[in-house]
Parts: sequence; C-alpha cells; structure tokens
Amino acid sequence: MANIKQQKKRVLTNEKKRLINSSFKSSLRTAIKAVEEHVQNSNKPSALEAYKLACKKLDKSVTKGIFHKNYASGQKSRLSNAINGIE
Repeated sequence: MANIKQQKKRVLTNEKKRLINSSFKSSLRTAIKAVEEHVQNSNKPSALEAYKLACKKLDKSVTKGIFHKNYASGQKSRLSNAINGIE
C-alpha cells in the first residue's frame, strides 16, 4: 500500500471502479450470449430483441471507457450477421 494520502484514496477508488467495470462486463457477456443462443435456436424475433439490449450495453461500455469502439462495432457486426443468417 502507498504511503501518500492521495494515492491511498486512488487505490480505493480504483478498486471500486474495477468492481463496477467487472460487473458491467459480466452483464454484457450475458447479453451477447443471449443473442447467440437465440440465433442458434433460429428464433429471429427474440434474437432481435436481445440484440437491441446487447447493442445498448456495447455502446454504453464504449462511452464509459470499458471497451474500445472498434471492439464494440466488431461485436455488433458479428451479431447482426449471425441474426441475418437465420432463415
């Protein structure tokens, strides 16, 4: 642990932020898996609903600085291609 008072505060805030970010990442992964599951079951309407939620979470993760914008756009593209592949 650091000796400087401000650095001690930073350590605490960094830990709080890390926990919040990891929770958000987990919910994002769950949303993405839901889309993939609906695609695998060939259920297009529910896949589209899940896709909207996943896109919203991806955009929020970019805004919050958790993920890079290219990662988010790649995920959105991959999921939309999967949904469009449903017959």
